[in-house]
Amino acid sequence: MDAETTAKWYVVHTYSGYENKVAQNIEKVVDNRKLRDTIQTVRVPVEIVESTDASGKKKETESKLFPSYVLVKMVMTDESWYIVRNTRGVTGFVGPGSKPVPLTDKEVEALGVDVRKVRETVDFKEGDEVTVLGGPFDGWVGVVKAVNMEEQTVDISVSMFGRETPATLSLSQVKKVED
Repeated sequence: MDAETTAKWYVVHTYSGYENKVAQNIEKVVDNRKLRDTIQTVRVPVEIVESTDASGKKKETESKLFPSYVLVKMVMTDESWYIVRNTRGVTGFVGPGSKPVPLTDKEVEALGVDVRKVRETVDFKEGDEVTVLGGPFDGWVGVVKAVNMEEQTVDISVSMFGRETPATLSLSQVKKVED
């Protein structure tokens, strides 16, 4: 395939909150007009954020990685440009002037377009007491020494036999002690 018929990823700017609607509308037009070979994939990059409420119940919610943007993998033709550009909620393609610029393979990989990561949120901080929910320290209470959101871990100190014992656990293995 030559460069003119190879699908590339493009970034489309939308009104805030219209990302999913824009993606659905583009998909609907593609299906109705049988243009799947031209506009192949439409994505709203999201990650799953896992949080724990006060009662210890886990809840997962989707969070948009790039609010107001939709990624479209397509072969750039006058027709595909027109369809995407004139979809309700689209303000334009990302690129200088009116010429859309495709993402490089390195940029697509860095965006993790095909990957959905799970990220935890926590309601505790350094110095808080937490209860361990599993593993060798199950049921023990420790003090948070450090929280590493990048690694999704928490360092705690547990008092065992009169000595402070350090432990590194995943965020999902601890729950804040309620006052």
